[in-house]
Amino acid sequence: MMSLANVSLMETVKKQFQFKMKAYIDAFSSLVGIQFIAILFSLAGNGGSSGGSSSGFIFHIKNYSADLVIVFTFIWILVTSITITTKPYRNQEFTFVTNRLSSSLSNIFFLLAASILGAITAVMSRFLIQCIAYFLFKEQLYATPLVTSEIMIGIVASLLYIFWISSIGYFIGALVQVHKMFAVLVPVIVVGSLFYDGFMQRDATLIGLFQFYFFESSLALFAIKVLVTTALFYLASMSILNRMEVRR
Repeated sequence: MMSLANVSLMETVKKQFQFKMKAYIDAFSSLVGIQFIAILFSLAGNGGSSGGSSSGFIFHIKNYSADLVIVFTFIWILVTSITITTKPYRNQEFTFVTNRLSSSLSNIFFLLAASILGAITAVMSRFLIQCIAYFLFKEQLYATPLVTSEIMIGIVASLLYIFWISSIGYFIGALVQVHKMFAVLVPVIVVGSLFYDGFMQRDATLIGLFQFYFFESSLALFAIKVLVTTALFYLASMSILNRMEVRR
C-alpha cells in the first residue's frame, strides 16, 4: 500500500521561511556592516556643523541622529530584495517541495522579517551614536527626552518605508529575471524621466511621488498608502515569477 502526505501551502511556506532565515544569514551580516558604516558617517554630525561666538565663548553645534543609518538601511533592503530573486538563490529552494507561489510568499515573509530588524536597529542606533559622541568624543549633548510612544512611531514609520522599498526591489528583481535588459532599462527610465521633466520645465514626476508618500502628516493614511502600494508591487512580482518556468 502507498500513502501520500499532503503538505499544505502554509506549511511549505513556513519551512522555506525558516530555511531562508538561516541560509540568508549573509544578508543580516551585511546589514550590520552597512549600518556600522552609516554610524561612522553620522558621528560627523548630520547636516554638517555650525558654530559661533557670544560673550567671549566659542561654540560648535552638531546634530546627531539616525537619519543616515535609516537611509543606508533603505539601500540595503533594496539590494537584498533584488538579490533573492536571482537564480542562485532560487535554486537553493529545490530541496523542498515547492512552487513559485510558496517561494514568493516565503521571500515576502523573509523581507518582512528583515525589514522589522532593519527598522529597529536603525532607529535605536541614534542612542548608540549619542553614546559614542558623549563617551569617546567628550561631546556635551542636549537632547529632548523621548517617550516610548515616539520611539515606536519612529520604528513603525521606518518599517513601512523599508518594507515598501523591499517590494520595489523585489519587483525590479522579478523583471530582471524575465529579461536581463530590465537591469539597464529600469535605471534608464528613472534617470530619463528626471531629464525629460527638466527639459519640459515641469516638476519631476518622481519628486511628486516622493512627496505623495514622504510628506504625509497622518500616520494612518501614510500606512494605508504604503501598504496598498507594497501589496500591488508584490502581487505584480508574484504574477511575473509565476509565469516563469519552474527551473531554468
